[in-house]
Amino acid sequence: MASLLSKIFSESGYSVLAIDADPDTNLAANLGFPNPEGITPISELHELIEERVGVKPGQSGSFFKLNPKVDDLPEKYAAKFNGIRLMVMGRIKRGGTGCYCPEGALLQALLAHLLLQRNEVVILDMEAGIEHLTRGTGKAVDWLIVVVEPGRRSIETAQRIFDLAQDLNLKKVAVVGNKIQNPAQKEFIVKNLPHAEFLGFIPYDEAIINADLANRSILDSSEPVLTEVKKIYRALISTTKNTK
Repeated sequence: MASLLSKIFSESGYSVLAIDADPDTNLAANLGFPNPEGITPISELHELIEERVGVKPGQSGSFFKLNPKVDDLPEKYAAKFNGIRLMVMGRIKRGGTGCYCPEGALLQALLAHLLLQRNEVVILDMEAGIEHLTRGTGKAVDWLIVVVEPGRRSIETAQRIFDLAQDLNLKKVAVVGNKIQNPAQKEFIVKNLPHAEFLGFIPYDEAIINADLANRSILDSSEPVLTEVKKIYRALISTTKNTK
């Protein structure tokens, strides 16, 4: 979802900065970046963290800067490929409020800069939660998209994310159904999330799995999936313009 949206926004003429905030760090591979495993997460750049924050990562009980300089980091540390820039964040250890540690302070400051001060499309790929967002950064998010699969556990996770989003005062939250194989699965998701706004439903396609198994980019592996994500892109563009 994040990689396909990045591709579509970029091909539509937008300046795109994709942020991988998932500990699995597979966004670079999905976008087709060469040597994705060679991209070091920002949270693991220990010398940079010590330089900007004033404390070595892993060092506890020390004073450090909570507002370090970060405005130059996207230009210095973003990887570039096929018109898309990518930064890999690494994990923040405490949900909602961030981590009171040097690496957490740098990541939160960087994310605030990316969301609040840069005039471009920022697509943030997170794990099943919103641990990288705070009340301060949340107000700059145009849409929080919850990707839901047809299953009880996925529905329960989505409901927890809705609760967390409400705690952070995130107003624009929408759902995308994923891996849909038949109308009954779509109906299951809609029925169990009756108050949700839906942006679209992505069909299940083994071509995506086969591309992953072959270590190929998924961007051009499935026409049905790409077609549906293009519809989601158009819905995002339309609703964002109408609410500004």
